[in-house]
This record gives sequence, structure tokens and C-alpha cells, in this order.
Amino acid sequence: MQHDVIMMGRSSIDLYSQNIGVPFSQISSFAAYVGGSPTNISVGTRRLGLKVALLTAVGEDPVGEFIVDFLSAEGVETCYIPRKPNRRTSAVILGIEPPDRFPLVYYRDNCADNALSIDDVRAAPITETHVFGFAGTNLARESSRSATLYAAEQAGAAGGTVILDLDFRPDQWHDTRAYGVAIRTALKNVEILIGTQDEIKAAVMEDADQVQLTDQQISDARVAGNVDRAVTALLALGPRLVIEKCGAEGARIHERAAAPVAVPGFPVKVQNILGAGDAFASGFIYGLVKGWPLPRSVRLGNACGAIVVTRHGCANFMPTLEEVQAMMAPYGGL
Repeated sequence: MQHDVIMMGRSSIDLYSQNIGVPFSQISSFAAYVGGSPTNISVGTRRLGLKVALLTAVGEDPVGEFIVDFLSAEGVETCYIPRKPNRRTSAVILGIEPPDRFPLVYYRDNCADNALSIDDVRAAPITETHVFGFAGTNLARESSRSATLYAAEQAGAAGGTVILDLDFRPDQWHDTRAYGVAIRTALKNVEILIGTQDEIKAAVMEDADQVQLTDQQISDARVAGNVDRAVTALLALGPRLVIEKCGAEGARIHERAAAPVAVPGFPVKVQNILGAGDAFASGFIYGLVKGWPLPRSVRLGNACGAIVVTRHGCANFMPTLEEVQAMMAPYGGL
């Protein structure tokens, strides 16, 4: 295979508040990093040691150069990243008010990665990778939606493992019900689904009136049914595996006709939860590519997530394998 992992989806410049604990309206300075869930995972898996490419899109602007230069320096293959004329590279502004407030504002109107096309997919070696991963937000707009569904179909048909990170961002959808419809449509070509408890429930919701969401916290969601019933419904649509991220408690592994397997997390002091789920996915994918048992892969994912919640940002702060090994040593190691 040409690559261990190809990730597809959004990328952005992330402006993180340098004033920890300060209300958003009083922030006086920001640090500039790189972000976007698939982009974060591409960096996370690369730092762990895998051969990784990213299929995103940027505008013909300096922000796009900022992202591509960072990825190139990290060793992520960037030759499949098109520049989209008359489009802007995405941006996100983030506040940090621990322990439970992390407000973020997206600037994605006319953004480049929403314009990813089937031709862009055909120009990338989607059929020459062990793992093809994408995010739920890919499905929020055309032409990214069709391009992503095509890529998942092609990667799966070629024998690759297709992974969908649910990545529910309510304000990126014209209707929250559309999120569930899009996710369920994609699942016939997905082998592994990764998401938080509330993302899993949102993927099967039928009535948007049953959900109340803030801009910052999906955890404020109230969705009909419980997470185990939602997992069962999702597994029936195609995936062989659902990985349920449970925050500080760790994660649970769900397979058809089997009891969930809980894998505990690691005790750390939280600075910023943003990016922790992408770090988790990076560790899990590393173990998957290496052929590890599922609990060991999830344990590595938990460790990667635990490290990132103690740090300031996302992609720029993904851990190396050596850093993860050092963190896990007091807990029995890998």
C-alpha cells in the first residue's frame, strides 16, 4: 500500500486564546495553530510513526500556505491538497475557560474544503491505503458530500478500512436532522465508527426538537433513546465496530452480538478538551494499522487523548509515540 492512512476533510487555521480562563469577549491575544478534525488526525498518526496523506483543500491565500507548510514540515503528504480559486481557507477562533467552557466560532462561509470534488478524490491514491478516514462534517455541504461518499466507496471496494469520525458540529448543518440522515446514508461503506456518546445518539435522532445544543458543548444534547440502543441501530446499518468515546472514563468498544468492552482512561488535569478526540482517533488508528488487539489500540487512543487535554491546541500538540510511552509507563505501559 502507498500509505498507511489517508484522511479527508476540513482544515483550518485555529486561533487559540492565550488568556486561559478569560471570557471570550475579553481575550486580548491568540496563538495561531493548524486544526480541523481530519487534519489533526493526519498529524497525530504521522507523529506516532505512520505514513500519512491528507486530502483537504485550501484557498489561494496565505492561510492555505500556513497550513500546507505546517503539514509538510510534519511529514504529512500534501501533494493531494488542491487550491480552490475564489474560495477561502477555513478559520476557527477558540476560547479556553476550563474546566467546562471552550467556546469556538467557525469561519467556513465559502470555505475551500467544502469544494472538494470527485475529481480531487480521483487524483489521490484512495485505493492504495490501509485506512481511509473522514469526518461527519464532510457531509454537511456539496460538493464535499458526494466526493467523500465516492472516496469511502472506492477505498472500501479496494480493501481499505474505512473509518468515520462522527464529528458533529451542529452549526455546520442547515438542519440538525440532516446530520443523522447524512451519517446513516454513509454507513454502508463504513467499517469503523468513532464518536462521543452524544454524537452517537445524534446520528440516529429523528426529531431536532428533541435536541438542545449550545455552540460549545454537544454534551448539552438531549436525544431520544440511550447510547446502547443507538449503537445497535448504527451497527445494523453496516459498520462492524463502534468506538464510543466516554471522556475521562475512557472508551467502550461495541461489536455486533457482543457485550461492550470498556477501556479505562488516564487521570490528568484538563487544560483544553479541544482536539482530544482527534488524538484518541490517532492512537486507535495506529494500533489498528499495526494489527494490535482492539483494547490495546483503544488504550493507546485514550493515552493520546489524555496528553492532548493537558496542552494548548490540537494538531500542533499531538504526541509522539515516545511521549505516549513515557506517559503510560506508570500505568503498565503499552
